[in-house]
Amino acid sequence: MPYGLIFDVDGVLANTEALIARATAAMFREMYGLELTREDFLPYVGTGAKRYTLGPAEDHGIEIDLEKALRKRHDNFVALLHSGESIAFPGASELIAAAHGHPEWKLAIATSSPSAKASATLAAADIELEGFDAVITGDMVSRTKPDPEIYLTALTIIDLPAQSCVVIEDAVAGVEAAKAAHIHCIAVTNTFPRPRLAEAGADMIVDALTEVDLGMLVALVA
Repeated sequence: MPYGLIFDVDGVLANTEALIARATAAMFREMYGLELTREDFLPYVGTGAKRYTLGPAEDHGIEIDLEKALRKRHDNFVALLHSGESIAFPGASELIAAAHGHPEWKLAIATSSPSAKASATLAAADIELEGFDAVITGDMVSRTKPDPEIYLTALTIIDLPAQSCVVIEDAVAGVEAAKAAHIHCIAVTNTFPRPRLAEAGADMIVDALTEVDLGMLVALVA
């Protein structure tokens, strides 16, 4: 029986949520003189670059030039990626390799990040895309998480039913998107605490990808 394993990127495969917050906060400080903290961005984690940037601006009652803000944010983020800090989460490459090496598994990525940012992040995390059957980024869909469109698109491309697949997420919006697509979801506590992930509907919650193996995934879909 064929199975599908669909990964989010930021906060799942790559330890970038703090870097994204720093890059965006730096943009607000440099362009608008506004001091923000990581907590200002937390409600928008997983919803895509546009909403992640617009949400805090709206919360603080300021208007921004979104196109220029996103360019500056991206430049800041890439600079942080190249700072030399490792962003690979333990267990990520091992789980990908196990699924890629098994004939019954298909692999996909579904990230709200735009293509350029996703590519830079995956490269910095040493995640090679050759083993993936589909890569869907935020600029390939019209509605980002928590809307299920990105996960429904992944199902279409890998040509598997929802009940045969598992999504791995770290964000509340991502869990909600997976469940809205009727896909089993494992949430990892890299960004949100267990109670928030459970409330969002995660089928299973782990503290690290090192706790996940193919046997666990098969048991979940079974």
